[in-house]
Amino acid sequence: MADYDQKLFIVIVNYRTADLVVDCMRSLMLPDALPERTRVVVVDGASGDGSVHTLGAAIVDNRWQDRIELLPLSTNGGFSYGNNRGIEYLKERYGNAQYVHLLNPDTVARPGSIVKLVDFMDEHPSAGVAGSRLEDPDGSPQACAFRFPTAIAQFEGEIRFGLVTKMLDRWRVVLDTPTDAVRVDWVSGASFLIRSTLLDKIGYLDEGYFLYHEEVDFCLRAARDGWECWHVPESRVIHLVGQATGVTEREAPPRRLPAYWFESRRRYYTKNYGTTYAAMADTCWLAGNLLGRVKSAIKRERYPQPPHLLRDFVHHATSKTRQS
Repeated sequence: MADYDQKLFIVIVNYRTADLVVDCMRSLMLPDALPERTRVVVVDGASGDGSVHTLGAAIVDNRWQDRIELLPLSTNGGFSYGNNRGIEYLKERYGNAQYVHLLNPDTVARPGSIVKLVDFMDEHPSAGVAGSRLEDPDGSPQACAFRFPTAIAQFEGEIRFGLVTKMLDRWRVVLDTPTDAVRVDWVSGASFLIRSTLLDKIGYLDEGYFLYHEEVDFCLRAARDGWECWHVPESRVIHLVGQATGVTEREAPPRRLPAYWFESRRRYYTKNYGTTYAAMADTCWLAGNLLGRVKSAIKRERYPQPPHLLRDFVHHATSKTRQS
């Protein structure tokens, strides 16, 4: 095994969520929360709202400087961009680490969760990526283990009809919450541990994604290079869903999806499968969405979706087709 200057690098990207990040940092600074030789960097993506002052003050006031540093950026380049800058920063200052952990700002690490994730990777050398069990504060599980999305899965995910879902179950993206460690296609980027040798082999996160699909893309690249991805439920992390972006916040009415959601989805399909397959995935999504609406109308149910979803989807799909 190669010698490493550090065991673990942790990168947290903040954009106008300083209070959440302070809670996240506090959970990491509890006794025995982290392996020895761990360095943490909080990357601020040009929040412009006082986040840098709040985070810097918290680090100093709580005397966390021996483990945590703050990296303010001059631009908000998105999730991949911020994480990549954080990895580069830690490597330049501290050499190489055996693992890199990408941790969302809206997470709180339960006691021992990070150590258990690292221990799992130590015991499974063929694993390139491992993800934690994500849960609500009351312990209720969240979706965090997945299959790679396909055109058929786009149809199944939109129609939301029991018989069809049962028939297409083998293509369903969201897996039932595993109770034991299990190999999966991809795991949520909210708590995403990467083996550094994998980063050296296939490169960092694709900065062409502003937000969403970047972890799916990374896991697909890893799988194509022969690496395994694992869901590790012994590592439990609280995830305050949607608090960092506001897009999927549970306790608020659904919000209109931002343009970058559609752009990231389109990039994933065109980059990895080509424009023809991307068009097929769009067609399957539209068919599922329209049939799902018909089913809901017949049953006199509200079809749950963000505002203007169908119109926005068609707009982005057709505009990209014209550009292609």
